Amino acid sequence: MASSALQVQVLFSSLATMKRNYSAFAEDIPPYSGPKAARETYANLKQLSAISGHIYTRPKLQILPGQRRFSKMPWLVPMLELLLPTSIGHLKEWGLSTVFVLAKNYNKLVHVWESAMTMVELWHPQTNSFIFPEFEATILLEELEIMLGLPRYQRGDESAISYTVEQINSWSILAYITTKKNDLYSMTSGMHVHLLPIAQWITSQCMRKTTNYTAIAKAAAICICGVILFPEADSAISFGNLSIIDSISEGMKIGQAILGFLYAGLTSAVLGGPFYGSVVALELWMGMHIQFRAVEDLTTECKTILNHPLAYVGGRLHMSTQAWCKMAQVRGIQAWRQFL
Repeated sequence: MASSALQVQVLFSSLATMKRNYSAFAEDIPPYSGPKAARETYANLKQLSAISGHIYTRPKLQILPGQRRFSKMPWLVPMLELLLPTSIGHLKEWGLSTVFVLAKNYNKLVHVWESAMTMVELWHPQTNSFIFPEFEATILLEELEIMLGLPRYQRGDESAISYTVEQINSWSILAYITTKKNDLYSMTSGMHVHLLPIAQWITSQCMRKTTNYTAIAKAAAICICGVILFPEADSAISFGNLSIIDSISEGMKIGQAILGFLYAGLTSAVLGGPFYGSVVALELWMGMHIQFRAVEDLTTECKTILNHPLAYVGGRLHMSTQAWCKMAQVRGIQAWRQFL
């Protein structure tokens, strides 16, 4: 009994010490004093990027234009053009209308890699934000859902959301598409799922005019989400992302997963690893927040930006290409560093 009492006393003493330490720590955190104070502390904030391995501290390893390219997918657009209205209707029902439009125009999309890579250099992995000279900014979940037309989380629904963690069995997911072992073997290897064999299966089903509309739609969702939302390797996605995409048809909202995957890809890039994640989402966000001044002649159009991802999202995000004329004058990664 005496031993138990002593243990309880030590526990409460330890908790009291932790509480005092936290209080002292909290007192050291200055309250937010507005943008002026934030600008004054920018030098200290930027020092956070001096973490081990950050490209900000290793100029020789900074990302160069052309270092990372996601190759065009010659099979993607022809496959999508074969989809019947019923399958397309399923994709729209699942909230993939905008993603479908972007995928259908994928071979036309133009990425301004110098601007994207300069943004990568500003990424801070400890705060998951971009560090600008006068402020911090990051891609918000609400923004991502609006830009990509995804089903949106509603405030107050948090308590109703639950996740069951189970072992991912890619074959059980792909079995909804095909049960032929040869097809399943061709679609998977290691911890990845290959998109090209799935696209070939879709093409064969559409050419034969089968009525597996839901299965075809699920397979098409895997392809378009794998290319637009979860690009990791050329024409391949991980088992984990396959499971996330599969949950779309069940009413799950995947905005958090897309954003987290992009955050992880940006962190990988600034630490010297490969860049992955939705570069389309990154460029849409840049296009909505970076103010480009139009040239004096408002009839001038920037031909390069005619096929920017922003040109295809439509709706309230539509931006006239005339507003992008200034962007054509910013060329090269050094110029983008100075511009941003």
